Amino acid sequence: MQDGIDSRYAWLRLSVTLTLMTIGATGMFVISVALPAVQADFGIDRSSVSTSYTLLMIGFGLGGILMGRLADRFGVAVPVAIGAVGLGGGFIAAGLAPGIVSFSIVHGLLIGLLGTSATFSPLVADTSLWFERRRGLAVAICASGNYLGGAFWPPIVQHYIETVGWRQTYMGIGVMCLLTMLPLAMLLRRRPPGVVQAAQAVQGNTAASPVAAAALSSQAGQTAQLRPLGMSPAALQTLLCIAGVSCCVAMAMPQVHIVAYCSDLGFGPARGAQMLALMLGFGVISRLASGWISDRIGGLRTLLLGSILQGLALLLFLPFDGLASLYVISALFGLFQGGIVPSYALIIRENFPPSEAGGRVAVVISSTLLGMALGGWMSGAVFDYTGSYHAAFINGVAWNLLNLTIAILLLRRAMRLPGRGLPPVAAMA
Repeated sequence: MQDGIDSRYAWLRLSVTLTLMTIGATGMFVISVALPAVQADFGIDRSSVSTSYTLLMIGFGLGGILMGRLADRFGVAVPVAIGAVGLGGGFIAAGLAPGIVSFSIVHGLLIGLLGTSATFSPLVADTSLWFERRRGLAVAICASGNYLGGAFWPPIVQHYIETVGWRQTYMGIGVMCLLTMLPLAMLLRRRPPGVVQAAQAVQGNTAASPVAAAALSSQAGQTAQLRPLGMSPAALQTLLCIAGVSCCVAMAMPQVHIVAYCSDLGFGPARGAQMLALMLGFGVISRLASGWISDRIGGLRTLLLGSILQGLALLLFLPFDGLASLYVISALFGLFQGGIVPSYALIIRENFPPSEAGGRVAVVISSTLLGMALGGWMSGAVFDYTGSYHAAFINGVAWNLLNLTIAILLLRRAMRLPGRGLPPVAAMA
């Protein structure tokens, strides 16, 4: 079919989701650039203005679960349209905010909960439903939009803040989100073929052929009794959430604190910002490469590989703290860790029915955001307690070992299944 799985339409749809995710990334990265200007305008301290970022991330995580369930029920176009209005209205409202309280609330509710949350996990889950042969690569391309936004938006936002001020910049971004995201959302109204056919079979829709309906009903019955990887669906979901928290606690140490770390070493914050940009840039390469790899070895093995490599990169920060070595290690860290988060979406798609993809992917992705928030705070707390980032890197390695342990456990269970770990849902497709 020209508009079916792995079709030209699926790749066209992927380009739309990549664009939407890149635009939606404004919700995460604009506030980081605007913090000094907002702080000066409101006349407050740094911790007070940082509350807006904390509320944004909490809203992002909780909103992802809500938007994932909406996508499962109504299709991804509905949450994306809500996200367009949330981001557009949120940026405009934040630009008009009279004080830090209203500014922070807008970031938590509109930009986070109803805005940016719609442009990550629901789009990743939807992309996984349109591809079979190149699912890993497609999901990786989609998820790269977040890193592309991180590389693309900050210099543009900084330019306009210096030129016209942060309030006008915010309102301009809000208008841009409304004008671009709403039309793009309309291009995603078509539901994935597998979801449509399953719904028709369950409802006894005569549009589906009797043979196809019987086959789909049989598959639905098998799926209903399925114990993914030999455990209950809730148990597998819980383990994936713990893995998501642990990998991102480890991931947060360099990503959140590399600028401060470089300042403490005497290299200055500008060097640290360059290293952070290097991480994000190589993260795009990592996501694309891991997508290509996962199409050949599966989501679980990709998670295991990424966990091993991320742990090695974290260990390299311990003995090497020279300027040149930190640039190299930052690039390696970005290259090694970028494929971990998308692998969770692949594992869910391989082990759960398509109709549950949006909600389950959203829950796991939200756990990774919780891990980033927890890791950023925990690394700072360890530094405050010890006076050094050395212990904070060791803490990150320990959390990475937890992620690695879960990946090994799940892969061992998969290898015991008939077909040596062939993903059950993929096997029935």
